[in-house]
Amino acid sequence: MDKKQPMTFILRALHLFIWLLIIWVFFMIWPLLQPVIDKIWAVLIPVLIAALFAYILHPFIEGIHKWGLPRLAAILLIFAGFIGLIILIVIYGIPMIAEQIQEAMEILPSQMTKMVSYVHTWEYSLERMPTFLKGHIDDWSVQLLVVLEKLFDQVEGALIRLAQSIPSLVVIPFLIFYFLKDVTLIKKSTWYLTPPKWRRSLSYYAKDVDHTFGSYIRGQLLVASVVAVLSMIGLWLLGVPYAILFGLFIGATDIIPYFGAIIGAAPAIVAALLISWDKGLYTVILLVVIQQIEGNLLSPLIVGRTLHLHPMLIVLALLVGVEMGGILGLLVAVPALAVLKVTLLHIRQHFQND
Repeated sequence: MDKKQPMTFILRALHLFIWLLIIWVFFMIWPLLQPVIDKIWAVLIPVLIAALFAYILHPFIEGIHKWGLPRLAAILLIFAGFIGLIILIVIYGIPMIAEQIQEAMEILPSQMTKMVSYVHTWEYSLERMPTFLKGHIDDWSVQLLVVLEKLFDQVEGALIRLAQSIPSLVVIPFLIFYFLKDVTLIKKSTWYLTPPKWRRSLSYYAKDVDHTFGSYIRGQLLVASVVAVLSMIGLWLLGVPYAILFGLFIGATDIIPYFGAIIGAAPAIVAALLISWDKGLYTVILLVVIQQIEGNLLSPLIVGRTLHLHPMLIVLALLVGVEMGGILGLLVAVPALAVLKVTLLHIRQHFQND
């Protein structure tokens, strides 16, 4: 037994060294592989998006199927619902959003004039502040402008890439349909392609990932949708302009933990403040109430505690995500961290069993 332990340690160290060597070689030849990988990634993006949507819709299909409806009929029913929703959005939603965008573009110059006047008033107040405090505020203002400029550039780049990829995105509904239709065949194929000695452990791993990742994603999307609807209704009742746009933005950023509420609320509050201080205050109160409903009622009820992650780890994941992928990095940081946690736990269990 004593002789086997050093040999086991040497084999594991050698195994780790080989993997580190492979990673090093991969990074060395990465510039040569970059063009090929970009082409492969462009092909994989529609497949990955379709797989994600099919993964989100799969429990709903299974629920309808358990009621006695054939699986194909359940898929067609879900697709019919989505097509009907898209038709309603095209007929009623897009004209309203387009009208709000056009109105925003028309009154944007006057709003910018108001903001400039506020800035001049703020600069006059800064002149009477202590020098050290004025310097810090100037630095913070410059950093804020840099962050906002970077954010707008990323949004613009994302919209341009989305417009360029429309032809390839057309295949996504067909891929979703076949993923949902042939999910049993996909599971069987994956099972038979997996080496027999790994099947049981990978099956447990897939179940744990599905429980953590799937519950979180589906719950967050439902919570974000409710927050978006509440925000649109509340902003509309307060008379804040572009209530639909701001509500959709607030719902989209609500997926981002901790920082999402601040990012989503800022544009609506600024728009309300440009009308009057009272309306800005009411908007702040409204959004705080909605966030309290989301944090104390919706999230615990719908999402629950599926991640079991320390808040510090989530904040670090968000910082890494925004540095590596910008807005998209913020959205995928926490789910990726959850999958990483499950992966590390299973790796530790694998070595303990060995």
